[in-house]
Amino acid sequence: MYTTLVSVEQLQQLQASDAPLMVFDCSFDLMKPEAGPQLYAAAHIPGAQYANLDTDLSARHGLPGAHGDVVVAQEDGVPASGGRHPLPSREKFAAWLSSVGFSNDMQAVVYDRNGANYCGRLWWMLKWMGHDAVAVLDGGLQAWQAVGGEVTDREEPARFQSNFVQGEPLAKLVTTDTVLRRLGQADQQLIDARAGARYRGEVEPLDPIAGHIPGALNRPFADNLGPDGKFKPASQLRAEFEALLAGRDAATVVHQCGSGVSAVPNLLAMQIAGLGTTALYAGSWSEWSNTPGLPTRQGAEP
Repeated sequence: MYTTLVSVEQLQQLQASDAPLMVFDCSFDLMKPEAGPQLYAAAHIPGAQYANLDTDLSARHGLPGAHGDVVVAQEDGVPASGGRHPLPSREKFAAWLSSVGFSNDMQAVVYDRNGANYCGRLWWMLKWMGHDAVAVLDGGLQAWQAVGGEVTDREEPARFQSNFVQGEPLAKLVTTDTVLRRLGQADQQLIDARAGARYRGEVEPLDPIAGHIPGALNRPFADNLGPDGKFKPASQLRAEFEALLAGRDAATVVHQCGSGVSAVPNLLAMQIAGLGTTALYAGSWSEWSNTPGLPTRQGAEP
């Protein structure tokens, strides 16, 4: 069972063994949402199921509301978080997993073309559903192709529906209320995964307010990867996070970003580094900055 990363060679061994396995392609583009399905259709690992960030891994939402808040489609039921990419309810996500034929006995392998940005969302969501056997393909599709791994543009056949049963969460989800209540306290340390300019409030291409949640430290998610696009060694990741935390307790870390997606590579990196299972604020800046009365800050934290 692979629970954090899986190498190209290990995935090939899994495929050859006929072990219960499902591979998911999560490629996406925030600025051009239609690009992800197009990239998948043009080239994907044979047998891979496409998982769309907007339609499969998020609750559907409508136009911004009166205060800039996201209005969630009522027929989706109550989402598990707010923000630009609200988590669907666990029941709705279990129904989607069942609809694509994913079952509890399967090893899941998730990948993208985006530095583990979008596939990390599915990795975390499966943990949240109590499914531990899920791993990110280290280096993504680029690593697969670099060693001659086959890709195809064929349309994959539909699978028989399964009956995925959700279990006790193996991931920690926190809400805006929790983050606000613990703001400035020793039992919570926020880490913001957005690029430095967005964190400091110098630019804001997606949300109406620039800046960050007071007290949040900044570690852009791409800092977890080496020049080859693969995660850095565990010892290096550990040293970098310990330097960032500067003596703060790793167990108190809550990860966030713009909409709860690019925060996950930081969370995964801390787990690879042996720093434990840390929490995710899935609503992130897009929920926080759209909630009237919450404090914000610009510039770097001291």
